[in-house]
Amino acid sequence: MPLTMNQKLLHFLHRILPGLLVMALPYAGLAQVTNKPKPTPAKGDYPIQPVPFTAVKVTDQFWAPRIRRNHDVTIPIALQQCYSTGRVDNFLVAGHLKQGTKFCTEYPFDDTDIYKIIEGASYSIQTFPDKKLEARVDSLITYVAAAQEPDGYLYTARTIDPAHPHPWSGLKRWEKESDLSHELYNSGHLFEAAAAHYLATGKKTLLNVATKNADLLVKDFGPGKLRYSPGHQIVEMGLVKLYRVTGKKDYLDLAKFLLDVRGKGTEYSQDHKPVTQQTTAVGHAVRATYMYSGMADVAAITGDKAYVNAIDKIWHDVVDSKYYLTGGIGAEGGHEGFGDDYNLPNMSAYNETCAAIGEIYWNQRLFLLHGDAKFYDILERTLYNGMLSGVSLSGDRFFYPNPLESRGQHTRAAWFGCACCPSNVCRFIPSMPGYVYAQRGNRLYANLFVNSTATVSLDGKAVTVMQETRYPWDGDVAFTLNPAKTGAFDLAIRVPGWAQNQPVPGDLYRFASQQESPVVLTINGKKATYKLENGYAILNQTWKKGDVVRLSLPMDVRRVVANEKIKADQHKVALERGPIVYCTEWPDSPDGHVLDMILPDTAQLTASYKSGKLGGVEEITANVQKVRRDANNQLAFSPAQLTAIPYYAWANRGNGEMSVWLATQPTAARVTPAPTIASTSKLSASTPSKTLMALNDRETPKNSNDHDNIYYHWWPKKDTTQWVQYTFAKPTTVASSKVYWFDDSPWGGCRIPAGWKLLYQTPAGEWKPVTNTTPYAVTKDQFDTVTFEPVETSALRMEIQLPKEASAGIIEWSVSNK
Repeated sequence: MPLTMNQKLLHFLHRILPGLLVMALPYAGLAQVTNKPKPTPAKGDYPIQPVPFTAVKVTDQFWAPRIRRNHDVTIPIALQQCYSTGRVDNFLVAGHLKQGTKFCTEYPFDDTDIYKIIEGASYSIQTFPDKKLEARVDSLITYVAAAQEPDGYLYTARTIDPAHPHPWSGLKRWEKESDLSHELYNSGHLFEAAAAHYLATGKKTLLNVATKNADLLVKDFGPGKLRYSPGHQIVEMGLVKLYRVTGKKDYLDLAKFLLDVRGKGTEYSQDHKPVTQQTTAVGHAVRATYMYSGMADVAAITGDKAYVNAIDKIWHDVVDSKYYLTGGIGAEGGHEGFGDDYNLPNMSAYNETCAAIGEIYWNQRLFLLHGDAKFYDILERTLYNGMLSGVSLSGDRFFYPNPLESRGQHTRAAWFGCACCPSNVCRFIPSMPGYVYAQRGNRLYANLFVNSTATVSLDGKAVTVMQETRYPWDGDVAFTLNPAKTGAFDLAIRVPGWAQNQPVPGDLYRFASQQESPVVLTINGKKATYKLENGYAILNQTWKKGDVVRLSLPMDVRRVVANEKIKADQHKVALERGPIVYCTEWPDSPDGHVLDMILPDTAQLTASYKSGKLGGVEEITANVQKVRRDANNQLAFSPAQLTAIPYYAWANRGNGEMSVWLATQPTAARVTPAPTIASTSKLSASTPSKTLMALNDRETPKNSNDHDNIYYHWWPKKDTTQWVQYTFAKPTTVASSKVYWFDDSPWGGCRIPAGWKLLYQTPAGEWKPVTNTTPYAVTKDQFDTVTFEPVETSALRMEIQLPKEASAGIIEWSVSNK
């Protein structure tokens, strides 16, 4: 008699649980375990090593609550979403623990959300021992193990129905790997999760799954075997982590092979040239940063200088021409990646949260290779701004893109169909303390300023370091050193570039004026003598218990000016204080508008701490002007107060206007236009959307693919009739109308429509077509205007026929009585 699904599950658990229990027994009471496994030392590795996050106890009011919230809120809701959206079901069905014959979610890489959450949970339970969470992770690992095929293959999008795999996958394993299948991408996140789980718990349950899968990759890929390059990089980083844990050189060799095999594909996945010949950042930003991080890992162990030379050049390309002030990278949404040099639009800025996390990974590795503070200057900026903006203050809502300007069309989401960003946040936040310190021989690097206590070993000698600070709101940092024995070592304290009148390395951004406030260092109350080396203040002396080093950083509010080649930021300034980039947001303006503000060069900027606002923030205020057009179309000015908040905290009070870059003259502001028939009407549509506001915002687009303007679209609908409508406040006479179509060809899914027409509403509520006196033209990159016999009506409707093979959209629609 066939077993039921419940009987199969019980049979499987009966088979595997004894082994799990044997593994788990030595680690009962995880917080008390002292002999946790350690990575197998690599023969060569980074000359500088990070101090593990487990050695740094964060106790501040900025990061500590966020790390706790990630444990209490973000990881649990991510787990819940993985169950409710079918991600867990994919493993259950593939492992024959649940009935089903179809892949349960949308993307073949959805498996990685489970892996990333396991990784984040593994980090988190080392800070907050949690038997319930650990048990949930153990359950997930049993499902993952069940879904693995006998030879180690693990990819639920194929295993569930091998004869009809996911459309992105070929009929054979790996054959679409360089394109869309993400088989190796899934493996990479599996490897990272397995290493984290093993080092956190000592359990080999997931590590065994990972090494079995890695052994299959070693068998299938390499010289004389398959030569597919990973379409979405991360397997390289994952293989190096497995190598560090197991010492198996095959994994390191395969990581290098998968990097070296590139050079016969497209820029989108950085496959256009061999990696050592690449000098500029192109393509998908997350793929890119993961690849550059993998190259750094392999180079650190193998000593491959060509890798280092390539990623150094690429880093300069990014920082010199493709980097946002907020630390975001990947300006273009069409391919989620890098655009042309200096093409850094604000409202359409993509800046994927995952790309910010990848930027942090990459810059930490460059620091570990070179020991230069400039990499941490970039890392810190991205950490406090571009990455942190990706998760709400409550820890339960997320941004995928992180624009620098909004007109209200951007809102945080509880989850995404492609959920890479929330699950990446889950794994990054608990690892944050591991970025505070690093060490090399007898030198301790203090890279980030966080109220915390850390215990490190310098040349075998224990040293406890206690940081006391209110950073990032206050620039005073006290380091109390407690070496186990009196002895000499170097303390290298990063002096941030922003404290030395340089917001970022290079000339992409500069401060509007140079400040005179000095950086001050003292030891036990006396001015310290130090040398500045690669951005670090090097203090070398014999230290004893209780020695106190104090760092004082200037925390003036600074105006930032962009390189003149960045057209989007001309005649504008941004505001910074310490590492924090600021923005204006609608709730702090009485009329809800901030894009019409002009900040005079002479306006005094005042900072003050607001403990009850947005979790406690330092806000900036100033007297400004607001500009609008009056009934005669003349500019009219009125005084107002600007209130700026940290950029990371925006969109936590609802959706509305926001801007990082502030106009310094009327031509750079979004001047509020005079009212029109359309702007004073009520909007409705066949497909409601928050971007419907685009139709009557009175903005004139530059072209049909102008992402600096809001646009309304019907994607992914095709070959249907849709409508938009103006309902007037009172019956109004109208005689003409013009429309500007949205068309994001060649890469997007919208094209100009197949046709359109206007209808007016009769007093009886019927809809009748207007009698047009000019034809209904359909063209790109200009307004299409139609005139018609005047009608008095309470509502005007536009009917649009979508193309057969594409969708359509509208940037602007106006009506007139002439």
